[in-house]
Amino acid sequence: MLDLEVVPERSLGNEQWEFTLGMPLAQAVAILQKHCRIIKNVQVLYSEQSPLSHDLILNLTQDGIKLLFDAFNQRLKVIEVYDLTKVKLKYCGVHFNSQAIAPTIEQIDQSFGATHPGVYNSAEQLFHLNFRGLSFSFQLDSWTEAPKYEPNFAHGLASLQIPHGATVKRMYIYSGNSLQDTKAPVMPLSCFLGNVYAESVDVLRDGTGPSGLRLRLLAAGCGPGLLADAKMRVFERSVYFGDSCQDVLSMLGSPHKVFYKSEDKMKIHSPSPHKQVPSKCNDYFFNYFTLGVDILFDANTHKVKKFVLHTNYPGHYNFNIYHRCEFKIPLAIKKENADGQTETCTTYSKWDNIQDLLGHPVEKPVVLHRSSSPNNTNPFGSTFCFGLQRMIFEVMQNNHIASVTLYGPPRPGTHLRTAELP
Repeated sequence: MLDLEVVPERSLGNEQWEFTLGMPLAQAVAILQKHCRIIKNVQVLYSEQSPLSHDLILNLTQDGIKLLFDAFNQRLKVIEVYDLTKVKLKYCGVHFNSQAIAPTIEQIDQSFGATHPGVYNSAEQLFHLNFRGLSFSFQLDSWTEAPKYEPNFAHGLASLQIPHGATVKRMYIYSGNSLQDTKAPVMPLSCFLGNVYAESVDVLRDGTGPSGLRLRLLAAGCGPGLLADAKMRVFERSVYFGDSCQDVLSMLGSPHKVFYKSEDKMKIHSPSPHKQVPSKCNDYFFNYFTLGVDILFDANTHKVKKFVLHTNYPGHYNFNIYHRCEFKIPLAIKKENADGQTETCTTYSKWDNIQDLLGHPVEKPVVLHRSSSPNNTNPFGSTFCFGLQRMIFEVMQNNHIASVTLYGPPRPGTHLRTAELP
């Protein structure tokens, strides 16, 4: 049984690990993977057809804990303990819930002190006791009558006629005063772990199509002294097609991984695949997982030839490998009487809307099958790749975009690094 410390408006954890509000999904999953012998039977709950309409949930069924992540920014929003019999809980080092201590309303009052009068929800038959960043729910099924306000009492716990011994059914940890209005806080400094994260990624355009990326980056604790550098820094960097490997390293730092392409499976879709002689050296990717970006370099010139932006939707084969890339892509509209107008495609745009703006592709989509080995199948099904305006949109079966691949201009060396066109 887990023995965990409750920190209102912040976290739930112990000496080895901690689930912190504002933590990215990938870090919570990394904790669960590292401690898989202790924390078992984890479920991932999400909406397959409309992944943005419901929170993304990690359900620790063995321990009675749910971690609710915001569907858009994928940071931890609420920690819910829905079965207090499966876990030990303490506050300021003192247990208020264990096998020997029942979490009664008297025990909560003793451990956490006085608070505002509680709220009774007759529809749920639950009585909610709220502190800042912490909420307890008491089940009223066995009670003979609902609690009533006594005007003669002070406005504290005694202002409700609550039977002695009523125990906590659920506990919530969140940010702010209201569980209903809570939002995932900004990522705390303790979660940066020396990494750089992308707050936003703007795709830059020239007259013919994408020319590069402008990244707004967040960093903390990356200086020579981690304690002395305990603040968040925001800065912008730009990378372009045709930039050298050294240019990208100086702008974005070292990648998390370098991946060498063993073969190009899309070669068959090129205009003259029979003319392409196998290369003696392979193109290679710089994988920036916390930015949600891959950068492909030409094996001969070592210059940027492709960018890949990942949306990290649940239900995709690459889910949780990359953090979500919050990109904005200006699109040249192909409708009548719309010459020169542009619209913006974002991480949350749907393919149907993009097609209406850009015009339907001339060619049929390429069906992309992914599997980790020849004997395994992709449990999430295939995706479809559409090519428009030097971009390839990988579309999931629920009409959301899984990734966008940006190609460089057909003639290398025609752009200037200073030309940052919106």
